[in-house]
Amino acid sequence: MIWLSSSTVARLRDQLRSRGQRQSIVPDEASKPGAELGAVVAEYGPICEAMYLMMSADGTISREERDVLAGALRNLSGDAVRAPHIDALLEHASKNVAEQGRDARLRDVVAQLSGDPARAEVAFVLAAAIAFADSAIADEENETLNMFAEGLGIDDARAEELLDSVEADLGER
Repeated sequence: MIWLSSSTVARLRDQLRSRGQRQSIVPDEASKPGAELGAVVAEYGPICEAMYLMMSADGTISREERDVLAGALRNLSGDAVRAPHIDALLEHASKNVAEQGRDARLRDVVAQLSGDPARAEVAFVLAAAIAFADSAIADEENETLNMFAEGLGIDDARAEELLDSVEADLGER
């Protein structure tokens, strides 16, 4: 069972929330997802869906969770992923869950991420940040995080290592 350090995850959550609240300022033409959406989905879709599964685990999606998710995607992409892309990724994730169910989507996301340990670990850490976005981790969120860890082959020791590393990185900023 993974127990999250609230100070570590809170600092990550706060940084990502702040970044996610920032509005994209782009001309109307550039704000449309367009042709680049396929590339965005291929690159960030599984990580976004992992975060979506965490956000929706307790049955409600808060503004804070959306802000943390948006900040995470902006950080990962160097600001290449904009609000319309994020909306499209979330719509895609929501549709997948509605059509196939949470358990099937969790298994599929784990399968997509497990071939790349670095992406799997990033998804795990970001799911943890989402779980703590509203300053409390619901039982369903904790269960979802543990299922991610187990499916991705991240044991308790590695989970602690990852979160400690995030804390060290945040301390340097």
